[in-house]
This record gives sequence, structure tokens and C-alpha cells, in this order.
Amino acid sequence: MIAAADSPPKGYRLGAGVMVVNGAGLAFVAERSDAPGAWQMPQGGLSHGESPEEAAYRELEEETGITSVERLAEVPGWLTYDFPAEVAAGRWKGKWRGQSQRWFLARFTGPEDEIDLGKADAEFRDWRWVDVGIVPDLIIAWKQPLYHTVVQHFLPIIRTVTDSPSAHS
Repeated sequence: MIAAADSPPKGYRLGAGVMVVNGAGLAFVAERSDAPGAWQMPQGGLSHGESPEEAAYRELEEETGITSVERLAEVPGWLTYDFPAEVAAGRWKGKWRGQSQRWFLARFTGPEDEIDLGKADAEFRDWRWVDVGIVPDLIIAWKQPLYHTVVQHFLPIIRTVTDSPSAHS
């Protein structure tokens, strides 16, 4: 588990993510287009002047088409993880040590046909609803501690706002 911090450390890319659950208490995950078999929840970097919450919901809409959500909660503080050396050197060219993110929880209130990954430069190639408890197991290994923290923080809230038998076990 990762401890949340009041402020992000220097040298980390600032970002935000959102766990979206449906009425059955299942979490939305999407498979990355550039890494088949790698699943994650919608997330991305903060734009200049943008709050973490604004970034989370902007990324959600850009990556998935989802706009019909009810905000439920947020992890209080920044969650930080380091990139593996090859990721830091490759994609980020050594600019960032990792990411420091704020995480939000939302309930999906729209029809499933609102979900649209079909942009030409789509970040995701597939999506599904899964039991919240297995979300960290689907994620690339170096992000799993962050996802465990997000799940542990949000699961008690999900249990109170959904009809999911699995969220209550």
C-alpha cells in the first residue's frame, strides 16, 4: 500500500485518475492500445491550470467517452509511484522519476453505449466491468501498489452505494 501525501514530491509528473463503478459495484477497466494485456483505469496528466478533479474527468471523457457520472469520493492526498528505469528513460526521456496522482471515485449513471473508445488515436482498445477486488491484479506490476491503495480506500464506499454482492463480501 502507498501512503497518501499532502503534496506531490518534486520530479514527478502530476496526474489524476478515476475509478468508475456501475450500479452492480463493478469497476471499469480498459486495455491499453499500445500494450495488449495491460489494463488500467482512466488516468492522465494535469494540464496547466487544471485541478486534479478537472483532469480526472477530462481524461475519463477523452479516453472513454463517459460523461454520465456521479462523483462519490476521492483519496485524500497524492499517491506516488516510480517508473521502471526503461519507462523513465524511454517514454519520458528522464524528465520524470514517476507519477504523483490524485484519485477519484464515480458511479456511472449513463447507458453503456455512451462508452466509446473509437477515436483514431485511441488510448484503449477494449473495456470491461470487473470485480473491484481483482483490479490490481489486471494492472502492470509497477502500478499495482498504487491500485491496491485506491481499491482499499474506495471499497468501503462502493459497498455502501451499490447493490453488488461481491462488493459486500
